[in-house]
Amino acid sequence: MSSFPTATPTPGPDDSFGGRAFAPREDGTVAGVGVDVVGISRLAAMIERTPALLARLFTPRERDLSAASRAARVAAKEAVGKALGAPGDFSWQDVTVERTEARRPYLRLRGATLRAAEAQRIAHLHLSLSHDGDIATAIVVAERGEPTDHEEAR
Repeated sequence: MSSFPTATPTPGPDDSFGGRAFAPREDGTVAGVGVDVVGISRLAAMIERTPALLARLFTPRERDLSAASRAARVAAKEAVGKALGAPGDFSWQDVTVERTEARRPYLRLRGATLRAAEAQRIAHLHLSLSHDGDIATAIVVAERGEPTDHEEAR
């Protein structure tokens, strides 16, 4: 048996596979996972038909990105909503993707989406973006932080 903390104590129903099992966490650390895919050319055609979508879906800095990058941003925004359990007053303008100096993408939230994340004690939103061919994909993992003293007292 592995001493790795997320490995299951027993190999599971199929012992013939061997290896190490990575069971889902049951401690509430992962609050949600969201994934979304967007057709790059489909989104570009929608924006061409309805130019107002550019201002509705994207923050000012996102509007000048390539079609593939804009599609990845839409997928990221959708994935955030799914990871947070689809907050009712979600706004496209409340979520943006930024990049570190090393070009790693990360999320910045504000408004109702930020309030939804804070209400769930979300400490980290892990983001992965990809695009290949005509598809852009985003995955978001919402991870909770440690409970505050007030929450532990309940």
